[in-house]
Order: sequence, then C-alpha cells, then structure tokens
Amino acid sequence: MNSQTKYEKSYSFEFFPPKTDKGVEKLQAVQAELAARKPAFFSVTYGAGGSTRDRTFATVVRVKEGTGVSTAPHLSCVGDTKAQLGELLQQYKDQGIDQLVALRGDLPSGMGASLGELKYASDLVAFIREQTGDHFHLEVAAYPEKHPQAKSMAADLQAFKTKVQAGASSAITQYFFNVDAYKFFVDSCEKLNLDLPIVPGIMPITNYENLVRFSGMCGAEIPRWIRVRMEEFQGDHDSIRQLGEEIITNLCAELLEMGAPGLHFYTLNQAEPTLAIWDNLGL
Repeated sequence: MNSQTKYEKSYSFEFFPPKTDKGVEKLQAVQAELAARKPAFFSVTYGAGGSTRDRTFATVVRVKEGTGVSTAPHLSCVGDTKAQLGELLQQYKDQGIDQLVALRGDLPSGMGASLGELKYASDLVAFIREQTGDHFHLEVAAYPEKHPQAKSMAADLQAFKTKVQAGASSAITQYFFNVDAYKFFVDSCEKLNLDLPIVPGIMPITNYENLVRFSGMCGAEIPRWIRVRMEEFQGDHDSIRQLGEEIITNLCAELLEMGAPGLHFYTLNQAEPTLAIWDNLGL
C-alpha cells in the first residue's frame, strides 16, 4: 500500500440525476449540506446506454453552479456514437467542466449486443484524450473484487492497465466491504507499474434488501458476518442503519490508516448516512 500514501487525500460524493421536480429540490438541499464539507468534487451518474444524458448534463450544471464545487459527469460509451460523445465533450468544456468519470457503461435491457462505436472504457479514455488532450482529469472505475463480466481477475487487471495507459488520471473503486480485496488490488497494480491514485468507493448501508440487490448486480461481496448480523435485525431499520454506520465507519478508518488516497461516497442523493460516517471519522 506504500504506493498510495504519496497522494494527497481526496474526498468526494456521487449523485444520480433526479427524475422529478421534487427530486431536484431534495438534491439541492443535499448538495448544499455536502458542499459545506469542502469536497474535492461531486460526480453525477449516467444511465445505461446514455439514457439519462440530458438529465445528467442538467444536473451537473445545477450542482456546479449551485455549490461552486468541481463537478464531474459520468460519461459512458455504450450506445453512443463518436459524434455524440464529441458533441457532449464540447458542451462540458463550454460549461467549464474539467473532470470526467469515463466508463464503458451498462447495456439497457433489450439493446442486445449493440455497443456503439467504442467498445471499452479504455477506448473512451483514448478518444477523450484524442479529442481534448489534457483538458479533463479522467477518473476510471476499478474493481477490487473483479468486474462481474470479466473472465478472470487477471483479465480484469489487464483491462484496468489498458485504461490507465490510455490516459486515466486516477481511479475510483466499486464499493466493497473487504479491506484485503482493496489492498491486494492495489498491490497487484503496483506490480504492473501502474502509478495513479486508486480511491475506495464507499457505500453507506441504510437498507439491507437494497444492499443485497445492488451487490448482486455489481459483484460486491457482502461478508457472511455482515449478512448474519443484518438478518438478525429483520425489519428493524433503525438497528440496521446504526450497524451499517458502525461497519462503514470502521471500514473507512482502516482504509485511511493503511494509506488509501481518500474516499468517494455513493450517496444515493442522501446526505445524512454519509455525513454520519464523515463526522465519526472526524474529517
């Protein structure tokens, strides 16, 4: 883990684009609360196949203008042409955006195997660099427990290496609960001479059923001891929230102590669960 200790700590928060006016109002309150903590940046997700393209753009502009905090749109290549991506990159440059999260993205249901002109996140990173040079700080995704569609851990590491070599600036991991998985991933990257910050993605636990569903989709392992404790609190949402806060606070503290270069919180457009962990850590 020594390779990560040289980087300055970066703390950031992720939002998704609201679908309703009420959701927009709620996010405005949440972003104001979190902006007061002086994060390095906010990020805003992008739906499968570019399905939230317009809402993502509008949310990025609102968050950036409303808070003054650097805001990084997620950008995926699945289903988009190079012309569409080039136009979007120019629109973000025009808005003063200088940071992006570059992802392959998910195929929407019913889309079949139609991937668009760029097949992998590494292709997207290379395309962004070709189009815009060094204008954007490019975040990419990392998977300490393997991308669910990767053939093997070795293949997944090679795919990550290709993204880094294509021009990634830093990485944010899928959320995880096993510190050893993160440590082993970082050590493996170091052996491949990959020199960039790899920031742990952090998912606050507020609802056990949702956590099981999300984790099944993204390949994040829920350790048995967490499952057993959570299942003992069936329907007792307050106890689950309190236990989740304790588990994630301890996880974050251990990661920071071992030298992780910051934390990226998946807020699900809620301030309270993230701020409880933040305050427990004394950040």
